[in-house]
Amino acid sequence: MANKTLSVVLLSGKGGVGKTNISLNLAYALFQMGFKNMLMDCDLGLANLDVLLGITPEGNLQNALLGEAQISDVLHHVEPEGFDVLPAASGVPELTELQPDMRDLLLARLEPALDKYDYIFMDVGAGISGTVQTFAAMAAMRIVVITPEPTSLTDSYALIKVLNARYGLRDFMVIVNQATSASEAKSAFEKLHGACRHFLHLEPVLLGHIRNDKKVPEAVCRQQPLMTYAPGSPAAQDIHTLASRLQRLRLGMADWLAPRKILQPTPDKQ
Repeated sequence: MANKTLSVVLLSGKGGVGKTNISLNLAYALFQMGFKNMLMDCDLGLANLDVLLGITPEGNLQNALLGEAQISDVLHHVEPEGFDVLPAASGVPELTELQPDMRDLLLARLEPALDKYDYIFMDVGAGISGTVQTFAAMAAMRIVVITPEPTSLTDSYALIKVLNARYGLRDFMVIVNQATSASEAKSAFEKLHGACRHFLHLEPVLLGHIRNDKKVPEAVCRQQPLMTYAPGSPAAQDIHTLASRLQRLRLGMADWLAPRKILQPTPDKQ
């Protein structure tokens, strides 16, 4: 069977949990394993993936949406990291809430560009905006990034609740970031899992955790992926483990990774 693209959206209830950094470094780890990846900056109001990479793209997603360029024209190939980045525009408020017609246009323009990739990582903004929900419904896999902080757990539960209520989504993977130990990560996940099972009757799955590591902010300041800046660091080792698990999951999902029709939200109940 030919390779099929796995689209992965990374979500978080609150900002500052390291979601963009994880997206970037997972893409790099999978490139090291021989896979072709695209990283989409889907935070359409406050783009920051280009800042993390220290690049200045000539075009972005807004140009493609407005018909000023093709998707292929605004893709930025990152060397030596070896993957493609689709940058977003920053400070464009009309893009923070994708209307249905703009969403359909985005899908139509993206579709031809996606076939050549093994993975598409969609890095969306934090919270539960309409655009976040749209990308969450588009993707084949949803990964919720949490930290052990109570506010992160509460906001992540709210995010899962909204996506379940509006789109009927029930499958969520979880990465616990900035954990001091495996036991702290397990405890944080179990709190979220317990709330989801009790109140929503769904059970998120723990993909893994990433240890708190001083090399992570250092890499951000140097505008380098952690995987190139400190490949032997604890957090980099954890990201390699997560990348291997993702690939095993992708192989298991191969039969149904064909392009999927976007789910439509259910009307809000009055």
